[in-house]
Amino acid sequence: MERFLPFSGPAGKLTVLSMLALLNILSAPLGHSQENPIYLWCSGNTNYTAGSEYKANLDLLLGNLSAVPASAGRGHFRNASIADWTNPNAVYGLVQCRGDVLAADCASCLNRSASAAVLRCPLRRRAAVRFDYCLLRFSDQKFFGNMDDTERSSLVNSNGAPDPLAFDHRLMDLMVEISSQAAAASSKFAVGINNSDSSVIYGLVQCTQDLSESECSQCLQGQISILPRGEIGAQIHVASCSVRFETSIFFATLAISPPPPPQNRSLPSPPPPLPANNGGNGTDVSSGGKENTSRSWRIILIIVILLLVAVIVLLLILLIHFRRRIPKGLPLNLVKDQEVITAESLLFDFRTLKIATRNFSEANKLGEGGFGPVYKGLLPDGQQIAVKRLSKRSGQGLAELRNEVVLVAKLQHRNLVRLLGFCLEEEEKMVIYEYLPNRSLDNFLFDPIKRHVLDWERRYKLIEGIARGLVYLHEDSRLRVIHRDLKASNVLLDENMNPKISDFGLAKLFGMDETHRNTSRIAGTHGYMAPEYVIRGHFSPKLDVFSFGILTLEIVTGQRNNIVSCDSENPIDLVSYVWHHWNEGTTLEVVDQSIADQCPRHEVIRCIHMGLLCIQSDPSDRPNMSEVALMLSSFSVTLLAPSKPAFVLNSSMRSQSEESRIDTDYQSSERHNSNQSIYRPSGQSINEVTFSGVEPR
Repeated sequence: MERFLPFSGPAGKLTVLSMLALLNILSAPLGHSQENPIYLWCSGNTNYTAGSEYKANLDLLLGNLSAVPASAGRGHFRNASIADWTNPNAVYGLVQCRGDVLAADCASCLNRSASAAVLRCPLRRRAAVRFDYCLLRFSDQKFFGNMDDTERSSLVNSNGAPDPLAFDHRLMDLMVEISSQAAAASSKFAVGINNSDSSVIYGLVQCTQDLSESECSQCLQGQISILPRGEIGAQIHVASCSVRFETSIFFATLAISPPPPPQNRSLPSPPPPLPANNGGNGTDVSSGGKENTSRSWRIILIIVILLLVAVIVLLLILLIHFRRRIPKGLPLNLVKDQEVITAESLLFDFRTLKIATRNFSEANKLGEGGFGPVYKGLLPDGQQIAVKRLSKRSGQGLAELRNEVVLVAKLQHRNLVRLLGFCLEEEEKMVIYEYLPNRSLDNFLFDPIKRHVLDWERRYKLIEGIARGLVYLHEDSRLRVIHRDLKASNVLLDENMNPKISDFGLAKLFGMDETHRNTSRIAGTHGYMAPEYVIRGHFSPKLDVFSFGILTLEIVTGQRNNIVSCDSENPIDLVSYVWHHWNEGTTLEVVDQSIADQCPRHEVIRCIHMGLLCIQSDPSDRPNMSEVALMLSSFSVTLLAPSKPAFVLNSSMRSQSEESRIDTDYQSSERHNSNQSIYRPSGQSINEVTFSGVEPR
């Protein structure tokens, strides 16, 4: 007969829980002091040099990772990086302690691991070190979320089991059971006990917490399948997971899951009462039984009272905790408003953000927009965040912050930035977003060095991604949203340079049946606002289309939209500059010189053509964003000749004639058959000529 815990039944369950609680109070996890790591992997195609930037980054990373907060729980995990993927000296690192190890032991182990990694893998750009209590790993390549079992180490207790076949069968049952538990758990850690009349088997499995459930399961099953047969103890370690079993306990008993509740069984009938013997000097058995019964009831009553007190105390602690999370001075309409999607779940307290951003230090400052600075932060669980701290002078108040939180929390799309929460405490107003390592598009697009990272393929994907995000806002989400402030600095880039639209402080909800709306408060960024909005306060989805057209021209030309030429006699803005070359038939001259030799001619001209369609003066002539997305994805869509854009300056660069003609070479490369779909703006005459691939002059 075998079972996973040595006691069963109600009394047994109480005894097990009591013993486990006592053991965890009196003892730390069982282990042994080690001078040598149980797993060591030194790798890397090239070595770094002493005094190099990589060495400095590595030292900084190891010092950061080996610092364990005193408040950390068992099984501390953290991953981090120094510099981003564009830097050849970037370093990525991960630490994890065993799931039953306390913070103090974890910190001691990680300090030893950081020293061992440098001493035992000198000048190596990649290494992994595992001691009994912890794992430390670093690399010059990002490895988070990737399962790695290429290098393996194993230790075996060669004493044979007394009944090898039965022992192996019980061992596999145990290890398979706890591996499935670990893969499904957020801690990626599990232990268990298989107890029989002959022996007890203790098992432990753990994956690094960056792995998915399927990857963790794959890693653990791979190691379990090669465990030695017929031995009473072994452990196998790879970079991403480890498995171990022994016949004596080696982990903290608190890690053991409580036993399952007893099955309902019919209880045996109590024995008949013994007859009382009151004669002579005999013992009164009846009164003794009553005394024992009374004592048992007193014990049960005390236990029930203690449990009730514990539950009440726990509820009070939870109540106090959640009430503290609602900051003082938080307006009731924000807390109670159903639109703020369980506002309490999105609330961050100011102290947490202050620690995460190192007291909003300049070193953590990512940039500053019209509404205030943005800081990089690191939460205690290792998650990186971006904190927008609204300036008191910015003009963005509670209404704008509420607007941003409500909208972004309800919008979920791969080309929109993800909201994590907000903070309203005392005089502070902050919004917390996912951290995107490459910051905003303008940092690359208008930088003479970084712009070379944006080759034509990346620029085209940026235009497509921004278009998809706007299609979602205007047509595909359950809310119809007008962004009203689309520009290069409000497009953030993730680690793979995918665009994400951000900053919804000025966004407006728009009815599905509405064509336009008026406002007396004009807000936005000069150069990106459509003429009907600036002059009459009219806004509609075509306002975002106009901003998208300007942004597309900026991405193609690498120029800001305000001034391209600073000639005092003939200042020229980007729109006028592009329109001039379009009419002169020299469109390719406006392309960013850093990509001019590498981009397909027909794609570049088509993007410029589409951008000019988006910035036409009359909003009814502009395409909607779903039509724009179709233009980008299908070259079978024929484009009309654009009309004169809004805000074109009168300068000597203007040609005498703005008549269009077809560029013969480009037309031939874009010619299609008569069943092509044709984009025609609303209000356009059916008799007007359409052009496939137009480059006028």
